[in-house]
Parts: sequence; C-alpha cells; structure tokens
Amino acid sequence: MRAMGPGSVSSILKTALDVVYVALIVGAVAILLISLAAAVLGGEQLRTSGVFGAASTPMVIAGGLALALLAFGGLIVITQSLRRVFATLTIGEPFQVDNVRRLRIIGFALLALELLSYAARAFAASVVPEDVERIDYWPNFTAWFAVLVVFVLAEVFREGARLRREAELTI
Repeated sequence: MRAMGPGSVSSILKTALDVVYVALIVGAVAILLISLAAAVLGGEQLRTSGVFGAASTPMVIAGGLALALLAFGGLIVITQSLRRVFATLTIGEPFQVDNVRRLRIIGFALLALELLSYAARAFAASVVPEDVERIDYWPNFTAWFAVLVVFVLAEVFREGARLRREAELTI
C-alpha cells in the first residue's frame, strides 16, 4: 500500500483523524455543558449528587473542568492541524509552506499540553494534599522529545517546500 495519494495509508489516517476530531469536539461540548450545569446548579449540588465524588468542592470541580477543557482544546488544535497535513499527503503534495506552519502549531500545542500537565499536577497537589506523594513530578521525556521532533519535522518540511519552489522555477 502506498504512503501518499488517494487510497493510501495517508488517506486512511486522515479519515481516522476526522473521526477523532469529531469525538474531541463532542467531548469539549460535553465538558462545556457540565460546566454550565455546575454554574447553574451550583457546585455543592453536583458534589452531593455524587457526579464528581464526595470529596470534590466547587473549586475542585471548576478547576478540573477548566483543565479538561484546556486539554481538549489543545488536542483539537493538534488534530485539526494533523488533518490538514494529512490532506496534503493524500493529494500527494506534502511540501507546502502551510504544512510548516501547521507542524509548528502542533509543536506549540504539544508544548502547551505538557506544561498544562504540570499545572494539573500542581492543582491536584494543592486540592488533595493527602495524595501529594502519589503525584508524579518527573518530566515526561517522551513528550519533550515529541515536541522537539515536531519542530525538527517542521524545518524538514520548510526545506522541502523551498526545494520544491526552486524545482518549479527551474526550466
């Protein structure tokens, strides 16, 4: 099976990314609806209903929902950018200047998600101090490596776009 073009692995991955993108949008809307319910009903009613657990306070609920919404936002940005990159792979034209920008956006979104994970850990440590020893404070080296790889790939695509432009100008 081919890597690029119609009917290729790229087109299959593009379809999978489309499904994931829709699922992330649905998840983000669900979080927004839960946030609205928390605002309308009040955090105390949600806490006592058992939806978020008996130990949850309105602050914990609001903070957790805000962090979840930010995480979903980052994943939506990454997925949308990947969808557009794979669309260019599907048509067989990967070395476009737009893909350089898309890959950089993915890199910054991955960076933001990793930093958000540190914020989530700090938030968890502040609201559930008895579980502080269970919170992992080590950096995720795989995530940091992925950030670097995406930025390097952006530069590879930039160089590929430059070479493609030069080839088009050659008579």
